[in-house]
Amino acid sequence: MTSEHPTFWESVRVFARIGLLSFGGPAGQIALMHDELVDRRRWIEEPQFLHALNFCHLLPGPEAQQLATYIGWRLHGLRGGLMAGTLFLLPGVAIIMVLSMLYVAAAGLDWFAALFLGIKAAVLAVVVQALLRIGARALDTGFKRALAAAAFVALALFDLPFPLVVLGAGVTGWLAATYRPSWLAVKPGGQVQDMPAHSSIATTLRTMAAWGAIWAFPLIGIWAILGDDHVLMHIGLFFSQLAVVTFGGAYAVLAYMAQQAVQDFGWLSAGEMADGLGLAETTPGPLILVTQFVGFLAAYRDAAPFTPLVAGVLGALLTIWVTFAPCFLWIFTFAPWIDRLQHALRLKGALAAITASVVGVIANLSLWFALHVIFTRIGERQLGPLRFDWPDAGSIDWLALVLAGWAAVHLLVLKRPMIEVLGLAATLGLAFKLFI
Repeated sequence: MTSEHPTFWESVRVFARIGLLSFGGPAGQIALMHDELVDRRRWIEEPQFLHALNFCHLLPGPEAQQLATYIGWRLHGLRGGLMAGTLFLLPGVAIIMVLSMLYVAAAGLDWFAALFLGIKAAVLAVVVQALLRIGARALDTGFKRALAAAAFVALALFDLPFPLVVLGAGVTGWLAATYRPSWLAVKPGGQVQDMPAHSSIATTLRTMAAWGAIWAFPLIGIWAILGDDHVLMHIGLFFSQLAVVTFGGAYAVLAYMAQQAVQDFGWLSAGEMADGLGLAETTPGPLILVTQFVGFLAAYRDAAPFTPLVAGVLGALLTIWVTFAPCFLWIFTFAPWIDRLQHALRLKGALAAITASVVGVIANLSLWFALHVIFTRIGERQLGPLRFDWPDAGSIDWLALVLAGWAAVHLLVLKRPMIEVLGLAATLGLAFKLFI
């Protein structure tokens, strides 16, 4: 039995607390919501919570933020979903905004570079930890392990686009679930429940159209005022595309985002991308807030007709808008259909295959970070159809290598908290540069 239905303002206080304390990645954030909403207050029952969590795993975007949005919607309708999803983001958005401003203000200072050398090295260990954790959970059949290997090879050696890899994995999973579901260890659900009246096709289409317009609104304004070749337009279109393919969490798209933002757009360097990930790892909110840091730097460095600071803030806010407006679209459109979606065998198969391929994607990200953190010069080699990064062996950064090894031991062997390891690695990098 659930307790008395909470008032809206009671929910505001609780979701504000969740937003402030949402450290530790999606696992920690989901555990926090479970403790606050299921165990302590009983606002939602355990089966409903798990049902909603499984539903959010079907969607692109950060599952913890979408779970908060769904529970808010279940408690108080549209305004509850907006409240819960927004409060989950606000503390992290505010902190990343301030840290982005401090980052550009201190850029070029020796002590600042030394501090972030340690953070970059520790981030490499954090990504490897994510690879091992997700791989242990997702690769429970030989077919899934083959999908992960194929995704890694496609990205690391053939340089195929990330969206194509995700699409291919999804189609493969859909077909496998149709003809060989045992390959993916997926099973059909139980009996489908009757659909509630408010989940009609017409209502679904109206919701989708309304949120699609909300998503596109700032892009239309930028196009009308600044044209289609302004950096803000590029930021909005790129992160809108990213929001659609963000299956498997932020780690899954970081390599693709880094490739586009660093190599194609030239918005920031590989080292700065690692710095942004380190900042996002140590602040509340979903890890995908690293996109806000990228959007800030991109607009800050191509500011006209604004001042750099104003442009940076606009770039960061636009990035947040086009990254998370789709999350609200998915929840408000599909939440009424949650029971039907949970019983869709082919959809489960597609998701299982995408999750398996994400392990290969994160392995590629680990390799990319390792090369750019440990070596200072990276070239590109081509061998027939193969195209891959190749480091200059003479450019190895021994301090970064040692700090990465130290962080890996403390995270993976000694099981120390991630925030502690990042903080100590930053301190060690600063101490080595200043005193040794």
